Amino acid sequence: MISVNTNRGAMVALQTLNRTNDQMDKTQNAIATGLKVSSAKDNGALFAIANKMRSDVSAYDRVRESADRATAILDTGIAAGESIMELLNEMKGKALAASSTGLSASALAALDADFGQLRNQIVSVVENASFDGANMIRNFQANGTTANTVNDAISLGDAAGGNNITIAGAGMQLRATTAAVAVGEIMRFGQNESIAAGGAAAVTTAGLVTTSIDNLGTRLATWGAGAKRLDIHRTFVGKLQDALNNGIGSIVDADLAKESAKLQALQVKQQLGVQALSIANSSSQTALSLFR
Repeated sequence: MISVNTNRGAMVALQTLNRTNDQMDKTQNAIATGLKVSSAKDNGALFAIANKMRSDVSAYDRVRESADRATAILDTGIAAGESIMELLNEMKGKALAASSTGLSASALAALDADFGQLRNQIVSVVENASFDGANMIRNFQANGTTANTVNDAISLGDAAGGNNITIAGAGMQLRATTAAVAVGEIMRFGQNESIAAGGAAAVTTAGLVTTSIDNLGTRLATWGAGAKRLDIHRTFVGKLQDALNNGIGSIVDADLAKESAKLQALQVKQQLGVQALSIANSSSQTALSLFR
């Protein structure tokens, strides 16, 4: 039936052309953004999943930053500890030398002066072994009387906010006391300790220095192991981020080769749709020929 009021063919052609245009818009958006799911309108469930995974990746960036800072703090503490170890070894040598019999007063005074300078250098190393305000060694009291406490520990949190790596700090004290080293301390011997008297007094001081050497060696071993754990953790976090990014990509990234082929096909369909609509619109003109 020919009708000038209703053109069924034109309406069908127009609907087909509109669908083709919608598909072209979606394909062009995927090519422009590189994403097949760029908004919740494309696929709400996949968009929500991808956003959650992106937030996890961002959280792990903060974990890596924390690990980098913790590594720097540990490296600073280890470097200072190694320097202190060398100084303690020299101090032990001076104390043992002072314990020898037959030394003159001037010789003992010279050894004691060297001992004091080495001890003061330890103080300087301890006070300057800081990174960003954190000091793995310094829990320091000079001529103090109160008990020492362990502080400046490293506790590295994971993305969920938990603490999965903890490296305890340790104190160094140079106090006017020869009391036993407290739990968690590396060393404690008198700031005014002298080897000028030689003999038994020097032997006692050598024993205190030896205890400090042993404690520092144990602490350096702990810190060295902790530094290795941090390196392993940082590597793991990096691999985890790569895995998450790959997962996000597989969910929302567009296959550009596929989208390119689809775009060309849609362009052809669009041109054919325009032609079909033009033909359908011209069908009503045939009604005029009936009245000639």
